[in-house]
Amino acid sequence: MKRESRQDLLNKVQELSFAALDMNLYLDNHPDDKKAINTYNNFCTQLLQARTAYESKYGPLTNFGYSPSRYPWQWVDNPWPWDREFYN
Repeated sequence: MKRESRQDLLNKVQELSFAALDMNLYLDNHPDDKKAINTYNNFCTQLLQARTAYESKYGPLTNFGYSPSRYPWQWVDNPWPWDREFYN
């Protein structure tokens, strides 16, 4: 089984975030589309799994109550996902 890199996991989170947001926008205009609601819920489930996988290995992606932290406090750990050095 291939082990996913930090970048692979982050890419998956970003892709699923985009897909969920896109479905959310669609549903704003088509609130009775049951198939779209199921697709949105599926993306949300996958996104939660992807975020959990990333955060369990590399720490929180967001703060302010959206991501729990292990001890010691991880939010101050480097690199943060948006740091340029992360991509090297």
